[in-house]
Amino acid sequence: MSKRVDDGQGESAPIPLAVDTPVIVFPGTAEQQGGVIVEDFGDSAGQAVEIGTHRIVGAARRWAVRLNDGNLVFVDSHQISPL
Repeated sequence: MSKRVDDGQGESAPIPLAVDTPVIVFPGTAEQQGGVIVEDFGDSAGQAVEIGTHRIVGAARRWAVRLNDGNLVFVDSHQISPL
């Protein structure tokens, strides 16, 4: 469940995801962890990625999140929720 903020017109709107936003990754699962968005790959998400001679199709994720334990994960929007 994502949090909402007052949009100034008496209605609430979803908190936008952006770099430096505190988030929960994999909310509601056993893998749930807190972190902060450190990169937004925007339009590059879902594009083929080439690593050396290997072409990985569809593996690119929208967000890079630095977890509170120091690890880095790459996730799509449906896998995170703002705090």
